[in-house]
Amino acid sequence: MNKTIKSASLCALAALVIAGCNSKNANNAEQAEEHVKVELSGSGASFPQPFYGIVFEEYNRESGNEVAYGAIGSGAGLRNLKDKVVDFAGSDAYLTDEEMKDYEPVVHIPTCLGAIVLAYNLEGVDNLTLDGTTTADIFRGKIKKWNDARIAALNPGVQLPASDITAVYRSDGSGSTSVFTSYLTEVSAEWKAEIGAGKTVNFPVGMAAKGNAGVAQVVAATKGSIGYIGSEYAFAQKITSAAMINACGERVTADEKSISAAASGEFPEDTRVMIVNSKASGAFPIACMTWLVAYQEQNYDNRSLAQAKGLVDMLQFILSDKAQDITTKVYYAPLPEQARAIARENLKKIKYEGKAVLQ
Repeated sequence: MNKTIKSASLCALAALVIAGCNSKNANNAEQAEEHVKVELSGSGASFPQPFYGIVFEEYNRESGNEVAYGAIGSGAGLRNLKDKVVDFAGSDAYLTDEEMKDYEPVVHIPTCLGAIVLAYNLEGVDNLTLDGTTTADIFRGKIKKWNDARIAALNPGVQLPASDITAVYRSDGSGSTSVFTSYLTEVSAEWKAEIGAGKTVNFPVGMAAKGNAGVAQVVAATKGSIGYIGSEYAFAQKITSAAMINACGERVTADEKSISAAASGEFPEDTRVMIVNSKASGAFPIACMTWLVAYQEQNYDNRSLAQAKGLVDMLQFILSDKAQDITTKVYYAPLPEQARAIARENLKKIKYEGKAVLQ
């Protein structure tokens, strides 16, 4: 073979080998990027903590990614997101249009359904019934005694004591407070005008306590008291809570069926909707949805693409059948398929350097 031709052939072969190696290395690098294990952190609502604890452990087993979540209250969690010290915030109250002006664009991803129930400590009364306006007037301080005529009318045949009522409310910024006060605002014109709704409000009477556990402890220790707590906490701790008269005039207790009924309506594209005082038959009136809130643009505070992918992957998992099946095992209710479908579409809004993370 001519030396020139032979030399050219060897060079061509070498070029192919190098190209193949470069291609293989590029593929390996791409695969390595896809399989980088990441640590995610979030903080916020205490209401969904039992669900998140199990779901995040299951996600870790499946993906290798670790998720740390601090149940410090919805308000504090959202502040941490605002300060960009967490990957996501948990909240039982969505950010309002006004609140979102203080944030870069976010997505709200719903995770499960639950309810706020009224735990009470009333000796000899196991089946208390309340309605919205009566509850509002208890927490306004207008109904002061348990044997008040309005409470008695809702509980015929029940021996109600002539003792004082002590209302117990959350001291911390809380999504549970937002849900509860949103309900009272819906059913009571006086509450709406005087107090309103929010993660923190100025309750005119009663005692303050931190978190679901704090409210439950105060109620348990205080005869004649009543306080609002997450349904999952009440169910798990076997805490007695009141039945409620819903918008259809039905007496209902909080359970998976009545909570799910409250979420049977239409959902907006951003999933920001309260489901309190639902007009659906069989609905528990203080039902709620809880969200994980994250920034749409994930390239901030030296975050990596791998972290952004890990966040989206975790959110996909929490919307999966496997994760939603866990809800009923820890006293929640699963999201309706409509809400899950909208949430999956919203995951496509999460980007890294302007490019959608979910392809």
